[in-house]
Amino acid sequence: MNCKICNEESSYIFDGQILNKYTVQYFKCPNCGFLQTQKPYWLKESYSDAISISDTGIMVRNNNLAKIAAIILSLVCDKSGTFLDYGGGYGIFTRLMRDKGFDFYWYDKYATNLAARGFEGKVENNRYTAVTSFENFEHFENPLKEIENIFSLTDTVLFSTELVPKQTPKPNEWWYYCLEHGQHISLFSKESLEYIAEKYGYFLISNNQNLHIFSKKKITNNIFIVEKIIRKLHLECFFNQKSEADSDMHLIIKKMGKK
Repeated sequence: MNCKICNEESSYIFDGQILNKYTVQYFKCPNCGFLQTQKPYWLKESYSDAISISDTGIMVRNNNLAKIAAIILSLVCDKSGTFLDYGGGYGIFTRLMRDKGFDFYWYDKYATNLAARGFEGKVENNRYTAVTSFENFEHFENPLKEIENIFSLTDTVLFSTELVPKQTPKPNEWWYYCLEHGQHISLFSKESLEYIAEKYGYFLISNNQNLHIFSKKKITNNIFIVEKIIRKLHLECFFNQKSEADSDMHLIIKKMGKK
């Protein structure tokens, strides 16, 4: 099996039991360290619910990411611009960012927008100041195609995915394989992200764990340290703008009146 990132021959490393019933082979690229499953024939079953029932961290994660994104996006781009959350799930993050005063929109091919209805983003012939994509890269069956789609929308991508540790953990040693739902089929090393950045002419900035930025312009490698300091000092309020909550309500009411 060839690596989906750099196309080198990947090596079989172990089997994992997905959905408690399917024995699935995992392969790791010796060149870029990308880790992938065999062809994922079980995905239809895995996505019977777009958001796994085991994702109990959905609210705390979105709250934390909204705080982080508000700071980082304010530091690296024009915070008065237009933004898209790609793979936005139920729309929780989009709504939180609009509540912080950012002109955010939602897009997801699989999930239903529940929390940010009326603020669906367009991905055809459109450009955004920045795109966020949290806990999505590991779901991509064709990662380069999906990443190319994201790059066509923006020069700045803030995203999260857990990096494969240097010593590849066995299936029972790392929670991020998420064998219980089988949705994590593409697992990235830092080297594989660096390969992507170089291939498409972006800089990669990473906290070397789970938060990363692809950017056309050079950004300080300390951006995530700066962000942590700002949150620790409780200075997030300086990076928020006037909430869009009230104006969004009136906008939606106005749209409804036109129907």
